[in-house]
Amino acid sequence: MSAWIRANQLTVKKTGSYYVTHISVAASVAYLVTGDLIASVTLSLLEPTVQAFVYFFHERVWLARERARDASDRSISINHSTEGVFA
Repeated sequence: MSAWIRANQLTVKKTGSYYVTHISVAASVAYLVTGDLIASVTLSLLEPTVQAFVYFFHERVWLARERARDASDRSISINHSTEGVFA
């Protein structure tokens, strides 16, 4: 397993789970609309495949945002705890 996959293991698993769920729903809806199994499978594969990649990067942005917020919170906490120490 590559270091990149290990570093992003949870997001990769969530993306895979989302992909399977999305394809299943899309294929079912497309079949109900078209009544054609081949057309429904074909239609359901393109959009969820693109969406899975978008979702992965969406998750990475939110994770980076959360880490930045946590780092900021720690910085504020450290600054407040050292105030008045040298007064």
